[in-house]
Amino acid sequence: GWLKTVGGLRKTKLIGRAKLSAQLLLGFSVYNLIRLGSLSGWWRGSHV
Repeated sequence: GWLKTVGGLRKTKLIGRAKLSAQLLLGFSVYNLIRLGSLSGWWRGSHV
């Protein structure tokens, strides 16, 4: 759900498998950083 709403993967503007794969990898990486931050306590998701 997060990747579609915030990560921009609901309707992508990129053409090509390599570009879409890079966008997906970037989206997963950002989501993992946010998850790690909220688990460790330095990021609260309430102000997002």
